Amino acid sequence: MSPHDIAARAMHGLDPEDAHGWAIKGLKMGLGPRQAEVDDPILAITVAGLPLSNCVGLAAGFDKNAEVPAAMSRAGFGFVECGTVTPLAQAGNPRPRLFRLTEDQAVINRMGFNNDGLEPFAARLARHKVRRQRGVVGANIGANKDATDRIADYVAGLTRLWGLSDYFTVNISSPNTPGLRALQTKAALEELLGRLAEARATLRAGGPDYPIFLKVAPDLEDGEVEAIVDTVKAAGLDGIIVSNTTIARPADLASPQAGEGGGLSGRPLLGPSTVVLARFHAAAGGGLALIGAGGVASGVDALAKIRAGACAVQLYSALVYGGPGLVGRIKRDLAARLRAEGFASVADAIGAA
Repeated sequence: MSPHDIAARAMHGLDPEDAHGWAIKGLKMGLGPRQAEVDDPILAITVAGLPLSNCVGLAAGFDKNAEVPAAMSRAGFGFVECGTVTPLAQAGNPRPRLFRLTEDQAVINRMGFNNDGLEPFAARLARHKVRRQRGVVGANIGANKDATDRIADYVAGLTRLWGLSDYFTVNISSPNTPGLRALQTKAALEELLGRLAEARATLRAGGPDYPIFLKVAPDLEDGEVEAIVDTVKAAGLDGIIVSNTTIARPADLASPQAGEGGGLSGRPLLGPSTVVLARFHAAAGGGLALIGAGGVASGVDALAKIRAGACAVQLYSALVYGGPGLVGRIKRDLAARLRAEGFASVADAIGAA
């Protein structure tokens, strides 16, 4: 076990949110792990035009304020998603709002989009870009809790960060902002994505374009998957991230924290989110880039997502239990399993369930 992993385990004695704050501070001081070796070529893939040295990414929520994207890239992630960021700074929900479900290798959060706001976020991404630091970095954009026009908040995020982020994720699936998930209904989603498409057309006129993904919940009814795919395609978005946290509570959760309100992530989300991912793959028919998130903690998990239709995966909650060295272990395991199963690349395994 590396010193970084030992330190990560030691922080389990702290309140989860305090521990996360100390982790960010340590990374800003340069104390994070650094991948020494070059990524195995079998893990390389291009996702929506983005060339990735490996297909294992860091999900939004870890680096809400774009403070440590370079550090997490150095740790070995193939891409790093910062945010969720909202136009105005907001404190989020009252503490405690982050809970470890150790017995279940899971996390419940009801953070409520706590972040410093769009301007500090943009300034940090601008510094990152000027320094030409390594790694693909995305921005996960959201809406303020008290916004009178939530769609305008998404347009503001896209507009302000255009040219500073390598890709964008439109987060309409957090369960911790009241009413936000209603944007997944067909009429609301058509309006949101239509206005984002209009803004994108203006922003890219005569200049570069950047991929846009939609991040969806795993808690979708019959027919909603197909409706979302049709709307995403019609608006010209590039892909979908499947999925955010779940409001469901499996009956076999063992932790005494299982009854806390908020979104559940980690090991219990792996199965349900992968089932929904396969539904999106079937509905999309290869026409969209799909990123699999939810419960990824090993190469086995990552390959399950890829076989279900993902071209890349994301993780966050597993770091709580696996430590910062986890990403390297996942990549080595995934590369070995791809070869053992006769795949020459990640791309060859997509949808091979």
